[in-house]
Amino acid sequence: MASVPGYLVAVLVGLTTCQVGLYLTTVVLHRALSHRAITISRRPLWACRALIWLTTGIRPREWVAVHRKHHAFTDVEGDPHSPILYGFLAIQLGNVVYYKRAASDAETIRRYAKDLPPDRWDRVVFDHGFLGLGAGLGILFLVFWGSWQLALIAAGVHIVSYLLASSAINAIGHRFGKRPYAGNATNNQWLAWLVAGEGLHSNHHAAPTSARLSFEPSEIDPGWWVIALARRLGWVQVRHSDVRLTARASLAATGGTR
Repeated sequence: MASVPGYLVAVLVGLTTCQVGLYLTTVVLHRALSHRAITISRRPLWACRALIWLTTGIRPREWVAVHRKHHAFTDVEGDPHSPILYGFLAIQLGNVVYYKRAASDAETIRRYAKDLPPDRWDRVVFDHGFLGLGAGLGILFLVFWGSWQLALIAAGVHIVSYLLASSAINAIGHRFGKRPYAGNATNNQWLAWLVAGEGLHSNHHAAPTSARLSFEPSEIDPGWWVIALARRLGWVQVRHSDVRLTARASLAATGGTR
């Protein structure tokens, strides 16, 4: 039987690494740190911080600050990455530029991430994002038995797919899809499959502190499966099990179908 080509394996490894990054983003950066929907125990949280460093190079307090500002100014002046303000293609293809612009603003970090001051691990290791990405590339080099070519293919696939998928949550999730609740945020189940549940974006804006983004039996949130498993293992605590809509979502539903 013919062996699988090395470049195809590299592509699959890159896509798998992308999914690891997306699940870490939704569970840790988004649901745990940004909205406190879950609390992660100390050791699993440290492991997640290390994996975020290796797969994305993101500084958590910057991601949290930018996301909280997005909720404070959703689709109005001040939103760091709204496709309503800047256009669909600008966000889908260039969301990272808008993110970096907001993340480099010291006032945004001070105001929206004051509960996440840098600790010793941040100062020595985790604040050095390019070092983390370099270490991640080194791990891929070892995975592919010393082939820089395959390691770079896997890394390239991971980076491009992660950036495009993350951008789609904002670009598609505020322009196209169902709107069961007030606002521009939308639900796209097909997108939710690709981005660990984040495609259920209207639900999230309606109940930001909910650890589960699927509100109806027909909706599926793969990120919740990870949280539920971690909860059974005693690694996380869920803030509340029921869905608690914001006052705006409760009083101003648009009448869209779920």
